[in-house]
Amino acid sequence: MLKFTPILLALLYGLAMYHFSAWRTRKELDARSTELADPALKRLTDRMAAALDLARIRVHIYEIDPVNGLAAPDGRIFITRGFYRKYRNGEVTAEEMASVIAHELGHVALGHSRRRMIDFSGQNALRTALGMVLSRFLPGIGVWIAGALTSLLAARLSRSDEYEADAYAAALLTKAGIGVAPQISLFHKLDALTAKRAGAAPAWLMSHPKTAERVAELEKLEGRWQS
Repeated sequence: MLKFTPILLALLYGLAMYHFSAWRTRKELDARSTELADPALKRLTDRMAAALDLARIRVHIYEIDPVNGLAAPDGRIFITRGFYRKYRNGEVTAEEMASVIAHELGHVALGHSRRRMIDFSGQNALRTALGMVLSRFLPGIGVWIAGALTSLLAARLSRSDEYEADAYAAALLTKAGIGVAPQISLFHKLDALTAKRAGAAPAWLMSHPKTAERVAELEKLEGRWQS
């Protein structure tokens, strides 16, 4: 029984971390967000809502500067203030912003948001358990190997989620009459904005797929639907 104690402790730790992370995320978002009220974006989200047979799609502004979108574990959709500022300055179109919202809706619809929180906690538990076990055989480097293995797993799962959310968004935007073009054009813009960080990590370690690969997948879908 004693040999399983580290694993049991790690599982309990992971469960505790899941509940704490969910609580902390909800509290942070509640304190630093407001519902978005933008007529041009609402016209587009209303078209997407109609395509999904929903009364409306609520979007919130998260008051932080980095350019990003977020799907919370409770199902809420957020656009950061920094991203919304890009839109208001004319650097991003309303249709491109709608593609971000559609992508985050994909994360919610496909269960990614809640699963990511669970995965995060599970990965912490796995890292702890592996570190304990490997350290017995590889003192000094066991913890490092455990961290590297769990990071690789997390990156692969995250990239898979991104491809799935891209496909969901493409289907929704097409059904809503907005099309895939804004989704593709936004990817090119985001790539330019983050060009200074390109090459910082190998593609297989990045939590998001390479832009060119995502665009290629979207073009395949678009071609298949139009043929």
